[in-house]
Amino acid sequence: MAAFDPWDPAFLADPYPAYAELRARGRVQYFEPTNQWLVPRHADVSALLRDRRLGRTYQHRFTHEDFGRSAPPPEHEPFHTLNDHGMLDLEPPDHTRIRRLVSKAFTPRTVEQLKPYVSRLAGELVDGLVARGGGDLLTDVAEPLPVAVIAEMLGIPESDRAPLRPWSADICGMYELSPSEDTAAKAVRASLEFSSYLRELIAARRKEPGEDLISGLILAHDDEDRLTEQEMISTAVLLLNAGHEATVNATVNGWWALFRNPDQLAALRADHSLIPSAVEELMRYDTPLQLFERWVLDEIEIDGTTVPRGAEIAMLFGSANHDPDVFAAPERLDLTRADNPHISFSAGIHYCIGAPLARIELAASMGALLDRAPTLRLAREPERKPNFVIRGLEGLSVEI
Repeated sequence: MAAFDPWDPAFLADPYPAYAELRARGRVQYFEPTNQWLVPRHADVSALLRDRRLGRTYQHRFTHEDFGRSAPPPEHEPFHTLNDHGMLDLEPPDHTRIRRLVSKAFTPRTVEQLKPYVSRLAGELVDGLVARGGGDLLTDVAEPLPVAVIAEMLGIPESDRAPLRPWSADICGMYELSPSEDTAAKAVRASLEFSSYLRELIAARRKEPGEDLISGLILAHDDEDRLTEQEMISTAVLLLNAGHEATVNATVNGWWALFRNPDQLAALRADHSLIPSAVEELMRYDTPLQLFERWVLDEIEIDGTTVPRGAEIAMLFGSANHDPDVFAAPERLDLTRADNPHISFSAGIHYCIGAPLARIELAASMGALLDRAPTLRLAREPERKPNFVIRGLEGLSVEI
């Protein structure tokens, strides 16, 4: 039997058999190594994402002591200050206030206006890959496209963008299960450096506003929506991290899946109208965010099991996206799958605000690779990153 072990390289290589075992065992199971309740089925994950008895934080209602939890170590404070002021880790009313303001930059009209820029940039990146006869799809196409797009939206000059991806990677290390002290130290350092950079950028935009999102956040005159400087910094970091991390991993996970399913790749090459459904299916098939956590603010019951206040629930997105109760033949990659209610972008009030932009970016890079590199093939088998929560590859070497 496959075992759920998020630190085992064999599990990380293919967690989906272990998920099938978890689903067969029941709707909720306690996992002692991380002191979490695992929820593996689609219906439960979907419902709990919308359940207001759960929260991304508990500090709007309880102290650490009241909630039976220990405060984070003081040396981790810069990371938590940065993380805890972003809307992903806030609950209403602060979440509502920040999201209302940020959502103005992600309206369907605004995102649609970005399409030509995204398409042009994707084409240029793929042309470079073709000119070199191949390379690393991760660093040559998957990373630079979404990083450039979100940096452009925020108004970060091109000359300042090199550290963005390393900062993001170090900060996101803290979202893994039981991160090490070395991981925490890197996250703290990146949090300090990223925050310092953004503080200077915000000061410059206060003097000379532009058409970018940071200027828009500064110029918001409605007192109900106005952000503190820390909220602005945390929001910018969240948008940069969330705005590319999932897209990067969805791109390389997706192409690795296509190379392993040559019949599906051949069908896509023969019919580019499959791109929209291919994007959805690839995000379902090998989910870039495997787990999403919630605190239990008020006691809940799942299938006769009482989960007490103060517990932490781990919703297994990767398992939910392979639930046979929802997806026919879930282990099969099917780019024509029509009924595809995957939850890779979450749900409820924390549904990914950038989902429409991510879809445009994924479709643009896929379309450019199909058009301009029709003979793209795998150069060598990739190595998987030793991460569970954020699922990706170390690289994806390709030839033309």
